[in-house]
Amino acid sequence: MPSTTDDETVLHDVLERWRTAVDAHRPQDVAAVFTEDAIFQGLHPYGVGRDAVAAYYASQPLGMRAAYRILETRRFADDLVLGYLDVEFTFTDRDPVAVKLAVLARRQDDGWYLAHYQVSRLAQ
Repeated sequence: MPSTTDDETVLHDVLERWRTAVDAHRPQDVAAVFTEDAIFQGLHPYGVGRDAVAAYYASQPLGMRAAYRILETRRFADDLVLGYLDVEFTFTDRDPVAVKLAVLARRQDDGWYLAHYQVSRLAQ
């Protein structure tokens, strides 16, 4: 099933909340973009839940910013959208880090949230 505009809109909306909070170095706001039971895998050992997400982003340096591009989407159910992205994290004092990111957005009663987040850093 190819990407659709609706699926990209869902991902864009939730990822803009994520990006805005990352750019502002607001770990609790980043965590609020995730479900309570989200599986989170950044570039450190994985964690589960909003506390793990907040701790991960609290450890990131001030001035880190994220830019993303949605490459593919798939809708597995009315309330589940998978996204595969290119993401570049930039810093004030070091080279950027380019990663691939897979996310699973899940619709809950009050909107869309990230239920799964998996970063891969591919060798260049």
